[in-house]
Amino acid sequence: MCQLLGMNCNVPTDIVFSFTGFAMRGGHTDTHHDGWGIAFFEGAGVRHFVDHQAAVASPIAELIKRYPIKSTNVIAHIRKATQGQVALENCHPFVRELWGRYWVFAHNGDLKDFAPTLDGAYRPVGSTDSERAFCYLLQELRARFGDTAPALGPLRAALAGLIAEIAAHGTFNLMLSDGTALFAHCATSLHYVVRRYPFVTAKLSDEDISVDFSQVTTPNDRVAVIVTEPLTTNENWTRFAPGELKVFVDGLPQEKEID
Repeated sequence: MCQLLGMNCNVPTDIVFSFTGFAMRGGHTDTHHDGWGIAFFEGAGVRHFVDHQAAVASPIAELIKRYPIKSTNVIAHIRKATQGQVALENCHPFVRELWGRYWVFAHNGDLKDFAPTLDGAYRPVGSTDSERAFCYLLQELRARFGDTAPALGPLRAALAGLIAEIAAHGTFNLMLSDGTALFAHCATSLHYVVRRYPFVTAKLSDEDISVDFSQVTTPNDRVAVIVTEPLTTNENWTRFAPGELKVFVDGLPQEKEID
């Protein structure tokens, strides 16, 4: 199946270090060679890059590794196709508008017999189960809350119910963000680490690269990195429980109920 990478921060931060290791899994240290993509929130806008080539062979991936785009919310994906041909329209993450904000979504898994009725503005362009699930999520959120965005607590509760409904059809690891928070749901495998003061030197597991984060951060910075499998060999990654939905805001998981 595919792999996911997300980043949520309290200040705009680049994802070059984590993406460099993650991209190696797109055809070099792993077999996820059926396309890749990444989306960065910047204010109300989104920079969105996808490519049907393997990440290790993609010139666009090389651009991302060398160009430090800074963002507070990032979602990336490397694809191992289970449904839908290898084509640009089937590359994650997917982007749609809801409540006057962009939403970005990526999925790792395989949904069987998932054919919801899509009767509104959200319809898939490609042929993946993932894009169908994303369209269904947004359609049902609009149906429940109308044209006004809910507070984070009710939104999280609504998403939890919808995710459970979709997950009944198969494996549904996902990441979803509107640029203010990052939602991550684990079906089989997700891990996260929060990088904050005192920062340490981290070493990638898929590439011989280390970074001393104390040299490129301030004591107030917080960066949460969420990924299918840990990216570094010397950081304390926390594993999600199966079925767990976490919400990350300003570089921290929200452990308590959200208003």
